[in-house]
Amino acid sequence: MDILLWLVPSAVITVLAMAWVAFLGREGREEDREEVVRRLGIALEKTKTRERSKKYAAPQPPPDRSTGLAVRVNRDAS
Repeated sequence: MDILLWLVPSAVITVLAMAWVAFLGREGREEDREEVVRRLGIALEKTKTRERSKKYAAPQPPPDRSTGLAVRVNRDAS
């Protein structure tokens, strides 16, 4: 147990840093709820229009018709 005592200072500093950042992060975060909902609606509309207009430059490859068996090509018969 004595071997792990060197971890105590770093653990205390880490916990204090997390508490300090959490405290500083909560100040000044008051936003108008209607403004947040409006921005969310705009962002959702953008994703809907992107999904509808999604075009691919290259055609989609055909699906793999693998049967699970490896078949060797007989090159001696040519």
